[in-house]
Amino acid sequence: MNSLHKTTQQFAMLALSAFLLTACSSTPKTPSEVTDVRNKLMRLQADPQLASRAPVALKDAEEAVQAAEKVPKDQSLAHHLVWVADHKIDIASAQAQTRLLEDQRKGLTEARETARLDSRTLEADIARGDANAARNDADLARQQADDLQRQIAELNAKATDRGLVVTLGDLLFETGKSELKGGAASNLSKLSAFLTKYPDRTVIIEGHTDSVGGDDYNVNLSQRRANSVQQFLLAQGIASNRLSSSGKGENFPVASNDSNSGRQMNRRVEVIIANQLTAK
Repeated sequence: MNSLHKTTQQFAMLALSAFLLTACSSTPKTPSEVTDVRNKLMRLQADPQLASRAPVALKDAEEAVQAAEKVPKDQSLAHHLVWVADHKIDIASAQAQTRLLEDQRKGLTEARETARLDSRTLEADIARGDANAARNDADLARQQADDLQRQIAELNAKATDRGLVVTLGDLLFETGKSELKGGAASNLSKLSAFLTKYPDRTVIIEGHTDSVGGDDYNVNLSQRRANSVQQFLLAQGIASNRLSSSGKGENFPVASNDSNSGRQMNRRVEVIIANQLTAK
């Protein structure tokens, strides 16, 4: 009895082993070339720049890979399906790369056009700015010229080759004196204001007398009167290197000394303001 039981067990083990071997042999093994095309397709599908640029070709490649993965028993057919799948993956990759290059080229073209437009816009802005600046400069120059003419008119200045000549009569001084009268400041204030506004202008102050008195006396008196005007301007803040003074005496009359009116015109201080191309 025991021998029969033992024989039965051995038979059952043999039957089980035969079944397992048959089951294992019936499960097809995926060839490495099929695995390779699947991995190749997965890499293409995972590429963020390529995966979305050839959807139809990628779908065809996916179907071709799935057909190859069925692994038909006919080896020739199996190799053909793998070749087809690999070829369709290459087609999908080429289409995706072509469209990527087209998109990049389009982006570069748009960027170039944008840069060109920005450059033209900048050039136009600069041109407008230059034009506005030129107009502003012209307006400022006109304003300065108008202001200069107005102040020259207020000074009663006369334009000469030597510059602007402002004539100060003898009303600034007592007869035979060189000290400025008390009211002289009001007459000299406009001159001081002009020189303060135009600091590039230099000044020559010349004293003149009539023919009454000796030559030496008249030269000395005219020098002292010129010095008085110079000292007044210095006190108003006009730099000393802009001012010079000289006494001319009776040597440069502007009228005849034979009449009181003529002699009065000759008793004067002339302030010669040098010409400047640019007034500040």
